[in-house]
Amino acid sequence: MSDHTHAVDPVQLGAYFALVEVSGLLRHAIEQQLQADGDLTFVRFQILRRLQLTPGGSLRMTDLADAIVVSRSGLTYQAGLLEKAGLVVRAPSPDDERGVTIAVTDAGRTLVDAVMPGHEAVVGRMLFDRLSQEDARTLTELLTPVRDHMRAAPPRSATPRRARRSP
Repeated sequence: MSDHTHAVDPVQLGAYFALVEVSGLLRHAIEQQLQADGDLTFVRFQILRRLQLTPGGSLRMTDLADAIVVSRSGLTYQAGLLEKAGLVVRAPSPDDERGVTIAVTDAGRTLVDAVMPGHEAVVGRMLFDRLSQEDARTLTELLTPVRDHMRAAPPRSATPRRARRSP
């Protein structure tokens, strides 16, 4: 037997594993619904929805990558696919010559509007049907400071890119 003291006690570990499992199961159900209703991946839905909710429907690519927690290169790839489908447009940033903005198109807004009823139904059925309104408020109160703490760290875009090694 090990005398190793764990930084996270059994109660905390139980909460952690329950959160991870709930997140995974919910995301899987959402991915199935998005694929069936809109031929969308979860990441592409996040891109479109975040842009739709942003005043003006446009963000700098770096800010969007940080907001949805995806790598810059991953966002560039996904944005290219969405742009090819006519759901977003990219353009040079007007206030940063090295930056690029991404904006949702009317077709992108229409697609998000089309998948939202099914999305809300899945979230309701999988998560909120088992929680009272008070439980939902409590869950928000518990997770908000954790999210804010995690978001207080420098964004991923502030992390220097690693140089590729030559073979």
